[in-house]
Amino acid sequence: GRNEYDLLVIGGGSGGLACAKEAAQFGRKVAVLDYVEPSPQGTKWGLGGTCVNVGCIPKKLMHQAALLGSALKDAQHYGWNIAQPLHHTWSVMAQAVQNYVKSLNWGHRVQLQDKKVKYFNMKGSFSDPHTIRGLTKAGKETIVTAENIVIATGGRPKYPTHIAGALEYGITSDDLFWLKESPGKTPLVYYPSILHLYGIIIYISLADASPDVSLECAGFLTGIGLDTTVMMRSIPLRGFDQQMASLVTEHMESYGTKFLKRCFPTKVEKLESNRLQVTWKNTDLGTEETDSFDTVMWAVGRAPDTETLNLKTVGVKTNSETGKIIVDASEATSVPHIYAVGDITEGRPELTPTAIAAGKLLARRLFGQSSELMDYDNVPTTVFTPLEYGCVGLSEEAAVQCYGSDNIEVYHAYYKPLEFTVAERDTSQCYMKMVCLREGEQRILGLHFIGPNAGEVIQGFALGIKCGATYPQLMKTIGIHPTCAEEITKLHITKRSGLDATVTGC
Repeated sequence: GRNEYDLLVIGGGSGGLACAKEAAQFGRKVAVLDYVEPSPQGTKWGLGGTCVNVGCIPKKLMHQAALLGSALKDAQHYGWNIAQPLHHTWSVMAQAVQNYVKSLNWGHRVQLQDKKVKYFNMKGSFSDPHTIRGLTKAGKETIVTAENIVIATGGRPKYPTHIAGALEYGITSDDLFWLKESPGKTPLVYYPSILHLYGIIIYISLADASPDVSLECAGFLTGIGLDTTVMMRSIPLRGFDQQMASLVTEHMESYGTKFLKRCFPTKVEKLESNRLQVTWKNTDLGTEETDSFDTVMWAVGRAPDTETLNLKTVGVKTNSETGKIIVDASEATSVPHIYAVGDITEGRPELTPTAIAAGKLLARRLFGQSSELMDYDNVPTTVFTPLEYGCVGLSEEAAVQCYGSDNIEVYHAYYKPLEFTVAERDTSQCYMKMVCLREGEQRILGLHFIGPNAGEVIQGFALGIKCGATYPQLMKTIGIHPTCAEEITKLHITKRSGLDATVTGC
């Protein structure tokens, strides 16, 4: 059949669905085309994109499972009689998480139906600037035409195919959350390319196989009692404040996660026991080492999912190095009436909330007589490691790079969460810092917090920083006692010197 729509969205993830549903609110004829190509290990899922299926949602739930394990240990100090030893059953957790995700898949389909948005479960490719050729799993073809087209296909984890055995024996975050049985002793190999071409200024990937997700996965795997190793060729949490990143990994090491630093894998082989033997090089010692594991997980970055879209045919320009679609401030591509939102776009934070907001604003500009553009500055985020790290604004490195070390002031403090005291938990990495301009009213450039419920803490302060909050204003803010967030209102001063500012771009 041949269909005519005011708007066709290719990709049923956070940004695409938000755009489609918002456009439908204006009475427009809207369609969504979405298809999940199974991972090399055969994992597939339903409507909702990375965040719902293999990112934010299952990750946060499994992080919560690990936090509950820690709470059970703490509970004994508060008088609760907890039977020992504690034991976690992966299959019970996985089933509960997967059932919830499936309910979200169904919910998205119902919402599209309620808003009269047509859903095509098909893989799409451009035939011309207004025409998409959709192909079902069974090979049935449908031609869809639309006045406006939005590309929101996101990205998929990369495999280091130059490493022997990587594709045959490894998994990615696309697979981890859908495993029915425990992955066992799990090394997560974080191996960024030497030619890492992404921006390095508070550039966040929240729900993908990337540095922050590799640490998040390692954290909850350790937390539920699995022997977990992270192999890193370079720095942890690339793009984040590196002092904070070091504190995060220090806590993870004390928490039980093993780190193989400045190492990179060269091959993976399957043994007769079905375990996987990983061979790697230690760049510090110049040695070659091996060990065997039940599971090898790759977290080497993500590639934009554009391969089948046929973008060159219609003239949609991409960055030749990253493969991402180049857009302007209005999310427009190089072709009139073709737009792109979310992780697939060049220079945008890979975050669910920004994709949702950008999608909604785009629909309002197209159909609602709005002119409001998406503001990507001062977007808060949190890394859900065992001790959470939340931040908003510039890292210290980025602030130095933008303004010079003589023009910034850093306020900081270690603190002790009250809930950690009775349980006698280690608080040596509970830390916060505020990066400010030194001159004038000392506008806050960046706020960083490591501790319990970091996401909840940083969310509130993000509003103030978005509104141009200054250090004196924050010092006049009355804290809620006794909370961890209260400590931010009592920061004292320290001067930095000799900071190696390697971050570029402001």
